[in-house]
Amino acid sequence: MSTRAGGAGQVPVADPRVWSRRELSPRDAPLGLLPRPGRSTRGAAELLEAARHGLAEATLALRPAERYALAHLAALRAAASVLAARAQPTRRARQRGPRSAWVLLAEVSPELGEWAAFFAAGAGKRAAAEAGLDIVTTREADDLLRDVEIFVALVEDTLGVPHQTALDLANGFGAVPSRRAG
Repeated sequence: MSTRAGGAGQVPVADPRVWSRRELSPRDAPLGLLPRPGRSTRGAAELLEAARHGLAEATLALRPAERYALAHLAALRAAASVLAARAQPTRRARQRGPRSAWVLLAEVSPELGEWAAFFAAGAGKRAAAEAGLDIVTTREADDLLRDVEIFVALVEDTLGVPHQTALDLANGFGAVPSRRAG
């Protein structure tokens, strides 16, 4: 793996042999997306950083619904970083209209397909939590938080960037508060 200069330092560049536009053409992309040549873009790096910070913020949230919603949004940002690094819309995709980031993630990175299905299934609960409904238990929020941390680490591996735990980031914000059962 090599690096290139970027905003705050070195931005990793994945092995260019992973994808090549010459290997695929729009006819070979029935799902409406073509992989970009294997490299992280500045946008992908910024989205991944936002996912890390969102995960750290979720770690600090006291209310289970807030923790759940913030963790799920962190996962969505991590998924968006993969899409920014690997996908470019084809004419078919533009004609079909908008689709879920989770659907696109499964198409662009099939190895993350099960994770995409898992997070897609939790999108309604996240929306309810964001609306202020108390439908999330402490256990559900904590479980999702751990799942998102694993997912973000997988995304980091997929994009070829170093892993940093949410707890490391949260400690930069201050001590992690104790949580009450809810």
